[in-house]
Amino acid sequence: MTNLDHGKFSRVTTMFHSLLALTVFILFFTGYAIAFNTELWWLVELMGGNQGVLSIHRLAGFALIALTGFWVPYMLLRSSSRSNFRGILPGLTDAKAFVQDVKFALGRADERHPAARQFAGYKAEEVPLMSYIGKGVIWIFTVELVLLMLSGLLIWRKTWLIDFYDSQSVAMAFVAFHGLLGVIMLMGVMFHTFEHGFHPAFYPVEMKAFLPKEHTPNFHGDPDEHETTGIERLRRKSSWRWATNVMGVLVVVGIVSVMMASLEYGGYPVPDSLVFNEGSVLRTIGINVGIFVLFVGLVLSVFGNVLRARYMRQRRKQRERPAERTPAADGSGSTRDDGPSEADD
Repeated sequence: MTNLDHGKFSRVTTMFHSLLALTVFILFFTGYAIAFNTELWWLVELMGGNQGVLSIHRLAGFALIALTGFWVPYMLLRSSSRSNFRGILPGLTDAKAFVQDVKFALGRADERHPAARQFAGYKAEEVPLMSYIGKGVIWIFTVELVLLMLSGLLIWRKTWLIDFYDSQSVAMAFVAFHGLLGVIMLMGVMFHTFEHGFHPAFYPVEMKAFLPKEHTPNFHGDPDEHETTGIERLRRKSSWRWATNVMGVLVVVGIVSVMMASLEYGGYPVPDSLVFNEGSVLRTIGINVGIFVLFVGLVLSVFGNVLRARYMRQRRKQRERPAERTPAADGSGSTRDDGPSEADD
């Protein structure tokens, strides 16, 4: 690892991130199986038919509410967490960074704002833990999740909505709103998967989302001094170029297909029996491509946790390594523990 991969999250945050990702992916798989049941008939059948996919979707929704119900008090009640919360609040510096980035893109600024640095080869202390882009992603994702949970609960009680407003159109409006949020969030998750899974420095997975910062070499606050960022030691994997190109095409095809299909028609609620209506072959392929991209994201999330477990096991073995015996000056021999080597990091 290098300074480019400095830690950002605590142990609890990494666990929450993984559980949240798993829950969101399940909601996507089941939600789009509901919305596009004709194109994703195999996914509906895989999850036990119409009732099965609806049950799994609702269980995942309640799991998301439970995770959020734990996380919000956790962030607000712990002093260290409150400082992290303050760290993601947007400020004047973020606004200046955004303006300078726009000027930089238009050729009116010589460089990006220091608060916008991410992976440009800077040392850990020169890179903010959260740029304005990262803060924006967090807040957009948070607002979308809250709206999805509220609208999902209201859709679950459609009869209450219809009775309260004395109109069936209101219930369908909430359904449409819920689906629109899902499409917007789908685009964000696909881009998020592509950005953090196929960046040349971190391909195939960015470990700082899975490895707690206290166990990450060269994280912020590391007392050791490093002359370089370690970028000169990075070597791109031979499969990176073709994997990135293929994944980029799949992400674009998946997003466009879901957006076009959402405009053309909706599939909610799931009918009592699967009906293979006449549809577009290209639309069917595109939506399944989008589901494949989500599946890749789920696999990368699981892979990151596997790598975390492997790395932590290696660290434990190194700490438990028996002390090496080295001869003393008088030839009697002495026991010396060299401790972790540089290879540990």
